[in-house]
Amino acid sequence: MKINMDDFQRVNIHTGTITGTEPFPEARKPAYKLTIDFGPEIGIKKSSAQITTHYQPETLTGKQVMAVTNFPPRQIGKFMSEVLVLGFSDDNGDIVLAQPDHPVPNGQKMH
Repeated sequence: MKINMDDFQRVNIHTGTITGTEPFPEARKPAYKLTIDFGPEIGIKKSSAQITTHYQPETLTGKQVMAVTNFPPRQIGKFMSEVLVLGFSDDNGDIVLAQPDHPVPNGQKMH
């Protein structure tokens, strides 16, 4: 399915810095609960991410990520995920985070 530039521009992808990570044992697939700072305009948001293969909780704090910030919140078990953290599947289907390769201010919108 092809989309046009107007469709793409309606998707808000912003950078944020992970400020907290905790296990999410209630999730159907192994996951973490992330707390992410998207800067003063968007604020602090929470997300569930199935990234347990390549990342340990202690290595995620301070890491910048990219996330879709204008999807409606999604209930995952008892947890409300507010943003969709972006990543790619490796050869085994495990998720690798999409990240800027240089630090940028939290809340920056992808152009």
